[in-house]
This record gives sequence, structure tokens and C-alpha cells, in this order.
Amino acid sequence: MTINRRQALTKIIGISTAAAGATLMGTSAFAATDEAGNYKLALKETLKYVPLDPMTAAKIAYETPGGCMHQIFHSLVTMLADSDSEDKAKFDSIPTALAGYGWAGIIGQGTVCGNINATGMLVNILGDINGQNGAVIGSLFRYYENTELPLSSPEFVAGIGSTAEKTTDEVVTSSVANSILCHSSISNWSKASGKTFAQKGERCKRLSASIAYHLVELLNRAYDGEDLSVLPEAKPSEEAQACQSCHGVDSTMGSAASVKADMECTTCHTGHFN
Repeated sequence: MTINRRQALTKIIGISTAAAGATLMGTSAFAATDEAGNYKLALKETLKYVPLDPMTAAKIAYETPGGCMHQIFHSLVTMLADSDSEDKAKFDSIPTALAGYGWAGIIGQGTVCGNINATGMLVNILGDINGQNGAVIGSLFRYYENTELPLSSPEFVAGIGSTAEKTTDEVVTSSVANSILCHSSISNWSKASGKTFAQKGERCKRLSASIAYHLVELLNRAYDGEDLSVLPEAKPSEEAQACQSCHGVDSTMGSAASVKADMECTTCHTGHFN
């Protein structure tokens, strides 16, 4: 029987570690492969982004089951696996089902929206995009907080494969989340539409499609060299910046607590004397 160099090394490492009483550590010499030589994404490893089509991303997200976090993550990872990226094969190895926990604010807890959660997980594994990765995150988060969503123009609805009837009957109206929390996002939509949480299906599918669309737009703009960090949309609101003047990261005003957050503050914190 003949074996190649990788197989030989794998066997040697396995034997030596077994002798040391640590058989399961036999793959440590291959930081990004398992014992069979299969690729595995390593901690802090990044993969190369290439421009994608926003509407295709939106349509895939809309059609993908498993909740909002899975919809976003699966849409972009799947497209990158089928792209011209030099890392397409590595993208293809990522099990997108791992994002399935993010529905309804992390398994129904109403905390950070799965769209936001997925954006962070995705951008975290993308290689440097002209130094704009952080600005992409900031811009997308502020967009989610301050924009009337989901997108419901006739062109967008047709592009994702939905219908005007679903807009009227199931979405009813778009709304502004004023927060990156699922709780605030759905509550504000419920108040505006008269629908309940249990009736959020079409609305949330479209929200995922809307976020996938804008996320790809931002990534493409960053790839093309645009400095997103200087845009107002990438920065905290004036209210949040005012809060940061006292609740700073390195210093505070008087007895004020030190806080690290760029999210909207006044959604939950309405003042010091309430």
C-alpha cells in the first residue's frame, strides 16, 4: 500500500500523540485541517471577498429557511462559494447551518437581531477590504436602526420573488427599528402594522432580504475603495455621540459609567431623571 506525504505525516503524528496519551491532539500540526486533511476554517483566518450581486443575495436570503441569521449568512457564504474568490472552495466548506441559532433574537429571546448577528459573523471572516470592514459593520448597523424596513418597492418585491398582495396583506407597512434588537424591531413593526409577532413571517423574510441587499452594496463599495468610515451613516447618531461624551471608553464625566456602544441609546435610556 502506498500513501502520500500528508497521509504519512498524519499517521506519524497520530502515533506519536497516542504514545503521549493525547490521541485527539494529533491534528494540531495542521492548523486548518482535520485528521483526514480536510480544510477547516481556523481562528482569526480570513477569506477573500469579491463583489456580488445585491439582488441575487436578497433573493437567496428571502428563499432560504431557518430564520434571519441563517438567511443572511447562508446567502452570502453560498454566493462566495460560487464566485471568483480565490477562497471559494474554503467558503464552500463552511457549514452555514451553524447560523441557525440566531432566529428571533437568538432562539426566540428577542435580543440582537439575527440579521445583525449574521453580519458580524460574516464580516469577521472576510479579509481586509481596503480597511473598511469596521465601517461596513457600523454602516449596516446604523442602517438597520434608522431605515424604514423591510424594503417594499415594486422592483424589490418582484426581484426577490414576492408579490404586491403579500405587501398589503402580510407586511402592511415598513417601520423603523430604532435599535439593533429583535424586540424593538418587531415591536415597532407590530405597532405600525397591527400584526402580532406570530404573523411576522413575510415581514421578517423581506427584512433579511433587505439587509442582505444592503450588506452586499456596502461590501462592494468598500471593495471599490470608497471610504465608508467618513459617511454619517457609519457613525453613531448625534444622540449616541452625546452620550459618549460623558460615558466614554477611556474617561468619563464625574461618576458616569464607562460604556462601549455605538448603538442607539435613547431607545431604552430616556434620561437620567426618569
